[in-house]
Amino acid sequence: MEALDNNVRYLQIAFNYDMGMVAQILPQIPRSDRILIEAGTPFIKLNGMRGVRAIRQTWQGHIVADLKVLDGALGEVDMAHQAGATAATVLGNAPTETINLFIDRCRRLNMLSMIDLLGVKDPLEVLRPLKKAPDIVVIHRGRDEENTRGKMIRYRQINRIRSKYDALISAAGGVDLREARSAIFNGANMVVANIVRPGDGWTGISTDEDINQIAEKFLETIS
Repeated sequence: MEALDNNVRYLQIAFNYDMGMVAQILPQIPRSDRILIEAGTPFIKLNGMRGVRAIRQTWQGHIVADLKVLDGALGEVDMAHQAGATAATVLGNAPTETINLFIDRCRRLNMLSMIDLLGVKDPLEVLRPLKKAPDIVVIHRGRDEENTRGKMIRYRQINRIRSKYDALISAAGGVDLREARSAIFNGANMVVANIVRPGDGWTGISTDEDINQIAEKFLETIS
């Protein structure tokens, strides 16, 4: 699978429900080299690697397994790779040894390595001790934080990371078109939008919208 281009802006669309929703929604998403499909953490917990394989049967582009690895990096990356994922995530709060093993295994398997900074106050404290930088650093406002007043995606971290590392920056957590525009304005290379059901209380791409049209709007907004 081809590497991502630092001069291109990408949309990652995340599935966090069951395989029925994947079967319903994924065929409506436009085929684009600028779109990555994510098997979200709740989706993987519910469906395991069978869910990742189901996505691979329909989607030919990049697939992100949002494993949020905290330990046992080698086995988890191997599982995701065998299921058809081309990228995976490790938590920034994981031990440095775990993150190093994760990044190296991803590189050997030609997968994109992503560090999720959920709950991390200083990204440089995570990145500085590493043997090699990850391909992508994810600045993440957690789902449980979305409705907390004053909790923002911390875009000020982007320049601090960029001053030291060549990794792409992804922004995640309650991303709609307005937030996507703000993320790109602040220097992000990628935004992550969740597929959400109406009334769930989370922000993203609602299943009652025209999925193809809204995905195209996202691509246009972040171009």
